[in-house]
Amino acid sequence: MSVTFDLSDDIVMITGGGRGLGRSIALGFARAGATVAILGRDAKTLAVTAAELQAEGAKAVHFYTADIADEAALTATVGTLRAETGDPTVLVNNAGINPWFRRAEHVSMSEWRQIMDVNLTAVFHCCTLVAPTMLANQRGSIINITSVAGHVGLARSAAYCAAKGGLELLSKSLAIDWADRGVRVNTVAPGYFQTDLTAGLEANDALAAKVIGHTPLGRFGRPEEVVAACLYLASDASSYVTGQSLRVDGGFTAS
Repeated sequence: MSVTFDLSDDIVMITGGGRGLGRSIALGFARAGATVAILGRDAKTLAVTAAELQAEGAKAVHFYTADIADEAALTATVGTLRAETGDPTVLVNNAGINPWFRRAEHVSMSEWRQIMDVNLTAVFHCCTLVAPTMLANQRGSIINITSVAGHVGLARSAAYCAAKGGLELLSKSLAIDWADRGVRVNTVAPGYFQTDLTAGLEANDALAAKVIGHTPLGRFGRPEEVVAACLYLASDASSYVTGQSLRVDGGFTAS
């Protein structure tokens, strides 16, 4: 079998695809020839990103507004996506939140549940919505975007670490469940990247210096630097790879 990164036969569904890492990942898949469907909460942002994809010469671009933590809304949206775009052969679960930076004793249960709902429960729901057709066709790749927070503990991020650590093990379990039917499940674990999620941290000189000091490559990552990892895991180049976590973190978890 020849190894190829050609994704022209693939339909790729990306949650949180309108901005940050999701936007860069969507652009990468568009350039690889895939049909791309992006989901997010902000229709205006999605429309702008969709226009960028089309300007890049994407074969087909679709965007859908949805709150992935709303079970009924997500189910309906994915049903519409499948009817209009086709059944996804690649799923990238990128959407995630970490809006609070505080010690665990100050995290309310409603805040805990919100982080779990978006970062873990909604990902499981997306997987189970898309997987049945992949399993029936014995072909599919699911890529869950986790974080270094799924591998090491971070201060003032108890809920986020718990959710991302849970997602790492959920992905391994799904990989085992679905391997015999041709569906691969892997994770990409970014370090600290220049996105909306880390804008406040990067703007704080002391905190930014602490992150950079712990990162052997000595800087924050650029969103486009996570794209190649996703293309690899989506393509035939990784046909013997499942249940793995690819850390794109500048060496953060190596030290």
